[in-house]
Amino acid sequence: MHETKTLEVWFVTGSQHLYGAEALTQVAENSKKIAASLAGESAIPVRVVHKLVATTADEISNVCREANNAEACIGLVLWMHTFSPAKMWIAGLSSLRKPFLHLHTQFNRALPYASIDMDFMNLNQAAHGDREFGFITARMRLARKVVVGFWQDAETVAEIAAWTRAALGWHESQHLKVARFGDNMRNVAVTEGDKVEAQRVFGYTVSGFGIGDLTDRMAQFTDAEVERLVGEYREAYTIAKEHDRVDSLKVAARIELGLRAFLVEGGFGAFTDTFEDLHGMGQLPGIATQRLMADGFGFGGEGDWKTAALVRIMKVMAQGMAGGTSFMEDYTYDFSGTPKILGSHMLEICPTIAKDRPTLEVHPLGIGGKADPVRLVFTAPEGAAVAASVVDMGNRFRMIVNEVDVVAPEQALPKLPVARAMWLPKPSLKVAAAAWIYAGGAHHTGFSQSLTMEHMEDFAEIAGIELVRIDSETKLHQLRRELVWSDAAYKLR
Repeated sequence: MHETKTLEVWFVTGSQHLYGAEALTQVAENSKKIAASLAGESAIPVRVVHKLVATTADEISNVCREANNAEACIGLVLWMHTFSPAKMWIAGLSSLRKPFLHLHTQFNRALPYASIDMDFMNLNQAAHGDREFGFITARMRLARKVVVGFWQDAETVAEIAAWTRAALGWHESQHLKVARFGDNMRNVAVTEGDKVEAQRVFGYTVSGFGIGDLTDRMAQFTDAEVERLVGEYREAYTIAKEHDRVDSLKVAARIELGLRAFLVEGGFGAFTDTFEDLHGMGQLPGIATQRLMADGFGFGGEGDWKTAALVRIMKVMAQGMAGGTSFMEDYTYDFSGTPKILGSHMLEICPTIAKDRPTLEVHPLGIGGKADPVRLVFTAPEGAAVAASVVDMGNRFRMIVNEVDVVAPEQALPKLPVARAMWLPKPSLKVAAAAWIYAGGAHHTGFSQSLTMEHMEDFAEIAGIELVRIDSETKLHQLRRELVWSDAAYKLR
């Protein structure tokens, strides 16, 4: 994935010439100190660059145009140190195509009761300067995140960091290419969608390829190259004797070599395949897909290009964080005790969410009509996670996100030959599953033990798409009303 420190968030401060040169000099010094402090925060994954103190409409328009054209700039943090008349911001904000965060802070933490005078009051006017700016952004119906708090507080930094990661995901979405091998699984609805509208909304492109394009690339690798990759498998994973099937490992390794080369050479960050279209392939790609996801590629099963793109975007957002991110599916339930979900897929779960060293195993698949595929088997560790889905509602895209707690399976699963995660959805399986179904959430998800609801909410805000939040406070009667209101609002747009 990208080296995030080559990317930037620009820190821009608003003011005006009413207060004189000395005040503006102090505004600039204070702004630089805040930007430098944020730049030193390890939680923020990109460079924070102090850009300027904007005091005129032309300066504001110029910096917005510059941001639009700067490939390294993924967004702006805007703060009004003094009162900055908001009509100056209309032209610039109207032209701005990069996301922005409105930081409502002030340079001093405490009020200097003994020394405060009108000079201090004139200089430190964020309390109403940011309200002026807030009005114009609300009046213009602009997508933004508002963060309130002292700039050195951990909570403030964490909120800025979360938005920065969402901006990283948005930056990736503008450049992402998804390769689709074969078409959609036949007669399946939720994995379909409008790829033209997706490119307009999210920026990414989806291109279809025949399996022959992939098998041709696979055939170009030598037996020696295949043997070397099989050797990597033996070093990286635990392989029981009954699963050490040389011919199966070689087929799997050749698939990985060809698939990786095809994606890298084509500049693709995500891909899909389907077990209904595997002509010329010996196995369904199992370990190949798992290892590619571990290296940052997005994936969606059965032609699910929306989830493939989402998984890639989530992986970019989570880069450098603890925990992993994977393609996932709500597979089956345990209604005993506290009801819970067993998440898995036929083969393709990313080993970044493995609790322990994965085992490499070879088992029959039962569908697809191909030889027994090689796959990695493991269980996800306990902890908080989110499961997210993007669906095409016809007149807009909707993201549904459920907060969950991953738990250890209550018993061993000795005959389950796939990677898995077991979780308790919030607020409960009964409410969460009903909410998910009412909202039209897909059975495929992007699953992350790195990201939080805040990250996903920030991304949805930047993208301008609807977000349905399912968490510990969800009540079905309220959520169902909100879905009706949302439908009405989007029909009016």
